[in-house]
Amino acid sequence: MSEVLSQSEIDALLTAISSGELDAEEMRKDEVQKKVKTYDFKRAYRFSKDQTRSLTRIHENFARLLTSYFSAQFRTLVQIAVASVDQLPYDEFIRSIPKMTILNVFEAYPLEGRLVMEVNPNVAYAMLDRLMGGQGVSAEKFRSLTEIETIVMEKIFNKALENFAEAWKTVVDLEPELDVLETNPQFMQIVSPNETVAVISFSTKIGDATGMINLCLPHVVLEPIMPKLTASHWLASQKKARSEQEIQQIQERVKKATVTVKAELGSTPLTIGEFLNLAVGDIIQLDSLYEEPVKIRVGNLLKFKGQPGVSKKRIALQVSEVLEEGVEENG
Repeated sequence: MSEVLSQSEIDALLTAISSGELDAEEMRKDEVQKKVKTYDFKRAYRFSKDQTRSLTRIHENFARLLTSYFSAQFRTLVQIAVASVDQLPYDEFIRSIPKMTILNVFEAYPLEGRLVMEVNPNVAYAMLDRLMGGQGVSAEKFRSLTEIETIVMEKIFNKALENFAEAWKTVVDLEPELDVLETNPQFMQIVSPNETVAVISFSTKIGDATGMINLCLPHVVLEPIMPKLTASHWLASQKKARSEQEIQQIQERVKKATVTVKAELGSTPLTIGEFLNLAVGDIIQLDSLYEEPVKIRVGNLLKFKGQPGVSKKRIALQVSEVLEEGVEENG
């Protein structure tokens, strides 16, 4: 926000311009001069701003899903929110995380390649402590996981990956599967060091323990679905989802609509005089034989054919044929 000048400062500025101490033209040139931004060719930016915004929206939903899942799993207050979405070389990501951490390496069919969810030890050990009956306190000194602890952590994050698939459902149907759980970043080489990756950082708080969860998505893995990470596709998919929901609502309403269904045994022409002279016991000859199927109409449309009969001492009709399209007839 620009600084507001006082009246005395405005008067002093006008006096300086009038006396020639300040050149108004030079000031104007300084304002219009283009700002130069340094570009580092070693850091290739592969994700556009539009795609970065889409990744942010997707993983904000993922953060909400993880919050609900972890809160129920650990039976304590859990807060997870997207802190940042950056793109950087994979080697820089590896150097930015602790030397001893929890790395969940997973695949997400139909995408080809591996992705990583890195969990800060502060958060990971608080999870283990909570599951083992503790208060959710993080360890003072970090060490390698035991075999039992590894199995417990794998179960936790296998379920978390289901929430990852749910968050991406609006873009693509994924089937994530945990591949391996590592603790040393140096043993994890999923792409080349110079490959650009999107890193989504989540600020995480479980009980009194705080830390970061980082999701590493290599560009080479997301490349087949990059066109779907645009605002136009995002809005189109939302519109399509709304349309499908509206269609489903219409179908539910149509199913509850009341229609008239009637069966015709046959018909015959009568004069007004003959109709008025009908009496009990008279026989009316119809234009159909008793072996022929009965016409069944829905409204005025001929929709079925069937045979009359009796079911549980009541007159009934058995449908024997469904017509492909109703035929509208008058009379």
